[in-house]
Amino acid sequence: MGKSLVIVESPAKVKTISKYLGSDYVVESSVGHIRDLPLGKTKIKVDRNDKYGPVKKLGIDPEKNWKPTYVILEGKEDVVRKLKKLAASSDYVYLATDLDREGEAIAWHLQQIIGGDKSRFRRVTFNEITRSAVQKAFESPKDLDLNMVNAQQTRRFLDKIVGFLVSPVLWQKVAKKLSAGRVQSIAVELIVDREREISSFVSDEYWDIKADFLHESGTPVTFDYVKKSKLEIRSRQEADKICDAVREHAGEAVVENIDEKPTESRPAAPFITSTLQQAASNRLGFSVKHTMAVAQMLYEAGYITYMRTDSTNLSGFALETIRAHILNNYGGDYLPEKPNFYGSSNKEAQEAHEAIRSTNVDLVPSQIRLPRFSADGQKLYALIRDRSIASQMTPARYMSTSVTVAVAGSRFRANGRVTVFDGWTRIMPVGGGEGVLPRFVRGQHPSLEGIAGRQHFTMPPVRYTEASLVRELESRGIGRPSTYAEIISKIQERGYVRLQQRKFYAEKIGAVVVDRLKHSFPDLMQYNFTRDLESDLDKIAEGSVDWVKKLDSFYDNLSEEIARAKKPDGMPENHPVLIDDFRCPSCGRPMEVRIGSTGLFLGCTGYSDKENSCTKTVNLSLCQHSPVSESEEEREFSSRRRCEKCGRIMDEYLIDVHTKLYLCSDAPTCSGHCLEIGDFDVTQANMYICDKCGAPMVRKVGRFGPYAECTGCGEKRTILKNQQLAPPKEPAIDFPEMPCEKSEGSHFVLRNSAKGIFLAAHDYPTHRETRPVRVSELIRFQDRLPEKLLYLTKAPESDPEGNEAVVRYSLKTKKQYVGSLKNGKPTKWQVFYRNGVWETPSRGD
Repeated sequence: MGKSLVIVESPAKVKTISKYLGSDYVVESSVGHIRDLPLGKTKIKVDRNDKYGPVKKLGIDPEKNWKPTYVILEGKEDVVRKLKKLAASSDYVYLATDLDREGEAIAWHLQQIIGGDKSRFRRVTFNEITRSAVQKAFESPKDLDLNMVNAQQTRRFLDKIVGFLVSPVLWQKVAKKLSAGRVQSIAVELIVDREREISSFVSDEYWDIKADFLHESGTPVTFDYVKKSKLEIRSRQEADKICDAVREHAGEAVVENIDEKPTESRPAAPFITSTLQQAASNRLGFSVKHTMAVAQMLYEAGYITYMRTDSTNLSGFALETIRAHILNNYGGDYLPEKPNFYGSSNKEAQEAHEAIRSTNVDLVPSQIRLPRFSADGQKLYALIRDRSIASQMTPARYMSTSVTVAVAGSRFRANGRVTVFDGWTRIMPVGGGEGVLPRFVRGQHPSLEGIAGRQHFTMPPVRYTEASLVRELESRGIGRPSTYAEIISKIQERGYVRLQQRKFYAEKIGAVVVDRLKHSFPDLMQYNFTRDLESDLDKIAEGSVDWVKKLDSFYDNLSEEIARAKKPDGMPENHPVLIDDFRCPSCGRPMEVRIGSTGLFLGCTGYSDKENSCTKTVNLSLCQHSPVSESEEEREFSSRRRCEKCGRIMDEYLIDVHTKLYLCSDAPTCSGHCLEIGDFDVTQANMYICDKCGAPMVRKVGRFGPYAECTGCGEKRTILKNQQLAPPKEPAIDFPEMPCEKSEGSHFVLRNSAKGIFLAAHDYPTHRETRPVRVSELIRFQDRLPEKLLYLTKAPESDPEGNEAVVRYSLKTKKQYVGSLKNGKPTKWQVFYRNGVWETPSRGD
């Protein structure tokens, strides 16, 4: 047997898989996708009257069974040439891309591009990158699954049809730079609907009463008043009446009932993609996107199984090793007689796959090493490993106790719970709990130490977090494990929602887009329609649904809706809200609130006046309400101003430090508004104070996200995720003596970014040449450097072998260090600045 070529997706897998397969195999990476649709980059001429013209421009021909015209992705030409060359000298080509539909499609594209005898191509998949799993996969290769490829193409075509055909309607009717997405729009709709539930919610006042009774040992125990319903006590007067009666008859208090019963809690199933994302968000504070990035590295390094799955199954081998680990490390009491098996809440789950688990249950988190995110990798690995072990342990057992005290016609109850056997919580402790109650005796008379009522207000439904949004999408059958992270990223990037203090808020433009899509594309915005489409994609992958017929049907319906939406009486336009009591500072005409892709602003009504047009605009800064406690949040919500027209809560915007605009939260559907004049705290509206001139800075949204712009000097600063301003951008340091190496007529400047210093062409973006700065160059121009960079001039100019030293940046430590280059490539030599000196790292660093 001659050499065989093995192609994987990620370069991170190459070294590991090469080691497992031996010298008869050459392992190379495609670095992800290599082909895609031209998507408008290639000019495709179509007849104006052609029904399928808009789709043909995307490189898809519906009249030829939706035949696509694929092009090599920009920058992948060298990768393709290398793979073709290696394939030409190999007997067999093993396509070892990921085991999901996307991976199957990449494998198919590779086969199509390399070409030649199809019998040379073999498909291999493995759920984990371990020696046994990889070698076993190569022992029994299979053919490409064209049904899975067709399912991936169908999803891709559907998404592109919606994005490229519906988005222009939004540009025409609503605002420029907007976009529609088949699944993303549904996710936005969920958040918008929740926003409207919250804004229309009317709080009710209610009271709780707590009484402290003394146990005979002298220990005070807090009892809660037993209510027939949450809103039984509606006022302070009612609460005081109960409290007074209890105080008056305190000597008659008696333990009326004691209820003890055993309870147990079973362990949760091993992680699937969605539950891992939720747990990582709740326990570790990771975003969904970050969770998947770290999980990808853990998988590629061979530490966990494939992280895109909706199955709770564990393989027979995994069950054996986990059960042996439990027996050896925790004892027989923690091992059930038979393995625990879990059903899936998702009817479409691919049960042939495995849940996410550690590949070696005996490997502890401290042994995890990753090229990036090592600390986060250890945390996520620990979560995955502990959950897979706990899933096969015995239940935790408790003795729950409830004590009821009767006095003055009222009843008070205290609950406690004692752990009898910790079971699976031995490895995954559960926080909180009701604690241990002292042992009361029925009929005894505890003495009253104190009693008081506490005011509350009913609160609206809670906002979605990343974790709860994923859970909601999954429960509705919308999206799949491979798409949740992308969905959540896209809806934020498009400016339709914002994530603040880990909660989703709907932006006004997001609500407008949802309303317009629901009006003109009702099928597209129905949860059931989207869920059924996902189900059809699964059936296409199984071979039970014709993908061409599904695309024909979808396009016919959508094209009719697009035609209707484009008509003058089709999709409603995005009308502004007239603010007739605020006049334009330039011409005195009334102003109006306009809702665009970058947010809300006031514009002069004279803008459309052809003879005397006025283009004056005024920024609006949204006031933020951030209560520090639950009681403050309740009071703050119940006291918010409401719209006189529709009764919804009004949003507050600062026009300037003396003028506040109250605008109905359902604008522009409702035009309710009012103005308030006074002296307002600019920090309440994220109107930051400019470091340069002291004037207020207002929040705006640009193509790269939120930023603040000074109303005085025009200074702009990025707004970070924690809502703080990024440090001011430092001016570049000019080095006219250093001409660029590739850009004629340009010279280098030293720039300082979030990832350290580097040299760049002075006339960026005309020329985009960049490179690391040499230590010798910093020494040469040290008189121009700020004081905080002078420590870099004390670093060695070269390594022990004489290779030039350059400044680099560590993503792990967030600090700059010095390394060296040999023939333009980094060497292993590094020095770090510690305690005022430059030193090489020790073995343990």
